[in-house]
Amino acid sequence: MFTRRAFLKSSGLAVFSLGVGGTPLFLTRAAAALTPETFKRRKVLVCIFQRGAMDGLMAVTPFTDPNLATMRPRLAMTVKSGAEGSLIDLDGKFGLHPAFSPFERLYRENRLAIVHGMGSPNTSRSHFDAQDYMETGTPNRKGTATGWLNRAIGLLGHDTSYVATPFRAVSLTPAMPKSLYGNEPAIAVAKLEDFGVQAPGAAQVAMNAGKSFEALYEQTSQRLLRGTGQESFDAVKLLSKTNVKSYTPAAGATYPASPLGNSLKQIAQLIKSDVGLEIAFAESGGWDTHVQEGTTNGAFAQRGRDLAQAMAAFWTDVEAYQDDVTVMTMTEFGRTVHENGSGGTDHGRGSCLFVLGNGTNGGKVHGTVPVLVPENLEDKRDLPVTTDFRAIFADVAGTHLRLKNDAVLFPDWNGTRMPVMKG
Repeated sequence: MFTRRAFLKSSGLAVFSLGVGGTPLFLTRAAAALTPETFKRRKVLVCIFQRGAMDGLMAVTPFTDPNLATMRPRLAMTVKSGAEGSLIDLDGKFGLHPAFSPFERLYRENRLAIVHGMGSPNTSRSHFDAQDYMETGTPNRKGTATGWLNRAIGLLGHDTSYVATPFRAVSLTPAMPKSLYGNEPAIAVAKLEDFGVQAPGAAQVAMNAGKSFEALYEQTSQRLLRGTGQESFDAVKLLSKTNVKSYTPAAGATYPASPLGNSLKQIAQLIKSDVGLEIAFAESGGWDTHVQEGTTNGAFAQRGRDLAQAMAAFWTDVEAYQDDVTVMTMTEFGRTVHENGSGGTDHGRGSCLFVLGNGTNGGKVHGTVPVLVPENLEDKRDLPVTTDFRAIFADVAGTHLRLKNDAVLFPDWNGTRMPVMKG
């Protein structure tokens, strides 16, 4: 029984991972035109969506603001030198939650940048709508058919030596995220070692009857092979050349045994396999902290540790490729400044995000967080959005991937990039 599926555009072929006991349908013969040696090392952008809306004020706290303790009597944390569970003082104004402690070294090394007060100009507090707006990059327009990362793929410029690869854009998720919807080829697969191909209709009957996969490949109609059907076959051919089942992370890279940890480990594997990856996507869930958010323990700290440990392990794992890799997190909105009666926080507006890479303008908390008095808050309850997420995404993707056309990347936006990257 197939438990997860991933689709390559609207292909007639489904690329899937098999359930427990399933056998991957890998090809055994090499395809001469598609080998890792074919591809030059490429810049890679890794995006992590923190679904559920991360509490940016808990992750990166303006600890010198006395109003926060009043509004969050159970949740506010402070910097206490040497005390267990203390915020990590970043710059005398902002403190990093201790669950994110693996980030401290990266921040001190100027590899990690933080942007605070970021979010969408659209005021929706619906998870579904806000995620949709962020992934399409059109916060005031519903029904946009393409995701901003898919448009980024279309803007990638290459010289005449460029060789196309089916692993140009990969989401390590059970289903294709909205960010990668569109006309450019992209793959979503939850588990690389179970990457296989299911052919439709008569083709699948032929496979079930014992016909070899390669014979099917040769005999399938041109209609089926046209466009993404061909790319599906090529993807499986190429991946079959990498030892996905025997992958060992680099020394010192210890991933948490979590969905995000597994996703980032597989992204590292694709990068190090030189299969032509340029855009990767992963998800971190569980950030909707309405109840018992906690401080050093609780739901928030658990999610924070997982994110920070997974990203730090990934960064260690891709050490030889660090100059070519940038990681950016995102979340649909933040949480209320006031805690609620259940020891949590409700849907808010502004939050923060993290950008990791050797090319970042790191060691800084970018953006604006005003004094947390009612008159400075949005609707007198929320951290205001002082930086449009598109200003950050455009700078990170534009600078790292050398994209020049912000108007295509983010239609209807005529803002200015925030200099999160060194340029």
